[in-house]
Amino acid sequence: MNVVEIADPSSVPFPGFDSLLVSYDELQAAITDDRYGQWRTALSSVQGIYLIADTTTGKQYVGKADGAERFVGRWSEYAKNGHGGNVALRELAAAARHRQHFQFSILQVFSPSAPAAQVDAAEAHFKRALLTRQFGMNLN
Repeated sequence: MNVVEIADPSSVPFPGFDSLLVSYDELQAAITDDRYGQWRTALSSVQGIYLIADTTTGKQYVGKADGAERFVGRWSEYAKNGHGGNVALRELAAAARHRQHFQFSILQVFSPSAPAAQVDAAEAHFKRALLTRQFGMNLN
């Protein structure tokens, strides 16, 4: 019998961009834990639009992950402090560990070569479609 692969039994398989739905604690693990190496590889390979939902209020925040490190870079900031520098999330993230109620998902992915204008237009579309400026946590 030929050995085809030696897999780490503790690694966590990446669920796919369309199925990704993680809590704040799971996000921290995905960014820092070695078992999530597949996740970091996948998340650093694309740019795109994401959603953060507050599971206690239903309020939502739409953001974009672009730049050199794409989702890994952007979500690393959220994993560190819960707000990623966003004004509307900053107060919530600091208040009595409210960041534990944040849920992260991906709305749309783009290739690394997609023009910035295309990614920006998609972000603006989702903010309009999900009413996150009027009823959510997007202030811009």
